Amino acid sequence: MILITDKGAEKVRDFLASQNADVQTAGLRVGVRGGGCSGFQYNLAFDEVRDDDAVFETQGLKLLCDKESLPYVAGSTIDYVDSLQGAGFQVNNPNVVAACGCGSSFRVAEEETVSAV
Repeated sequence: MILITDKGAEKVRDFLASQNADVQTAGLRVGVRGGGCSGFQYNLAFDEVRDDDAVFETQGLKLLCDKESLPYVAGSTIDYVDSLQGAGFQVNNPNVVAACGCGSSFRVAEEETVSAV
């Protein structure tokens, strides 16, 4: 399961509304890709539901995740932060065992990884 905070949900709704997107078929895609100094990077995007997606509905929104990324982000909570370092979505992921200093990449426990994405 993937969750989103109230602030994160508000930002997703604002963006989808500004794009005249249909919340019945569109949502926030949460995925990972290989890269960064710690091994994986988050890939967040607004997208349409695809056939092979895991879809989590929360706060009237869809959170979309491809099946390859799901083991790496399961249990995560998406938040929206606005700080001195900038504003944007932040993934609070319980699977992370290490992250780079700048926070742009992460590593999960070897026994929990299924295959490289």
